[in-house]
Amino acid sequence: MSVIDEVAVKEAEAFRAELRAWLDEHVTDEVRDAARDRDGDRGFAAARRWNARLFDAGFAAISWPAEFGGRGAGILEQIAYNEEMARSGAPGPVNAIGVANIGPAIMALGTDEQKARYLGPMLRGDEIWSQGMSEPGSGSDLASLSTRGVLDGDSIVINGQKTWNSLGHRADWCQLYVRTDPDAPKHKGITCLIVDMRTPGIEIRPIRTMAGGSDFAEVFFTDVRVPLTAVLGPLNAGWQVATSTLGFERAGVASLALQLEAKFARLVEAARRPGPDGRRPWDDPVRRDLLMVRYGEVRTLTMLANRSIGIALRGGTPGPEGSVIKLAWSSTDQALSRTAVDVLGMAALSGPWADAALSGCSMTIAGGTSEVNKNIIGERVLGLPREPDPTRG
Repeated sequence: MSVIDEVAVKEAEAFRAELRAWLDEHVTDEVRDAARDRDGDRGFAAARRWNARLFDAGFAAISWPAEFGGRGAGILEQIAYNEEMARSGAPGPVNAIGVANIGPAIMALGTDEQKARYLGPMLRGDEIWSQGMSEPGSGSDLASLSTRGVLDGDSIVINGQKTWNSLGHRADWCQLYVRTDPDAPKHKGITCLIVDMRTPGIEIRPIRTMAGGSDFAEVFFTDVRVPLTAVLGPLNAGWQVATSTLGFERAGVASLALQLEAKFARLVEAARRPGPDGRRPWDDPVRRDLLMVRYGEVRTLTMLANRSIGIALRGGTPGPEGSVIKLAWSSTDQALSRTAVDVLGMAALSGPWADAALSGCSMTIAGGTSEVNKNIIGERVLGLPREPDPTRG
């Protein structure tokens, strides 16, 4: 190990000790409950209070540069952060999409005024953000969006609809993608806007999912007028905004593996407790075999995540393997929830495991469908021919 590596390891472990001590002092049952129930008003308010405490202590987004409220943390510190947050059961910032995607886009492409105005309140949770991408006819294929933005003097007038907006019904601001040049190729002519959700002409309807929650909303825009100063990045270059993410959070794949490891550990713990009949599901060889299949999948995901992190530690840039990890994570998460029902029986048909089984159905859709990820893997990793496009002659 080089001197630089030894220094980095020592710094990461010192940070780990600092964070662990702070979490042990401040994480309470109320905080943990807020992590599980953000749908209700009380739970969401508790999550925002916790967010503010994280920010004030310097732990809201350690990978962000210090000038924007972060610590400029390296990869080893980010790994330590993810591990300690998972160990304590502490929730992260309420603006999860904002911290991971919107904030870095503003840092990279925003004006000085936009950076000063939006980043601090976003990171502290004082203002809630949503992201206006998906539409009823435009999901994983973002470039096919049809919500229009028409230039009119020093304003852009918006008409259209967005759906599946995370926290859309709570949002103060929305990073909105609209088509400003309908004659341009579909990956061009898109503009990214920062829209005040209190602007006249915006109607928000919460979407209640089959799991009973309403984390999402559909948003309708009718002659919504926003100033040109709301444009993020160049006009008609929204696709570049959507695809340009800075490497502030380069250990994010570790958090996916940690989530599943923790979920698997909870399932094993439940399986080792006696059921209503006095027997432990763990003692049944068929159920134990199911658990071991899931264990192999969880460990595989962990190794995939470690490989990606190793590339980053060596100074490389992880490539399409991110699609492999996302595909493995989403399918394994769903399989874990189904296995909980198989292993625990009736005990898994209510409470957290029932919620996980229902909400987990979205995992292979959210953040890029499995079908899209398989195409990326086939074409960019395996070198297979491109999928035929029926719109081409």
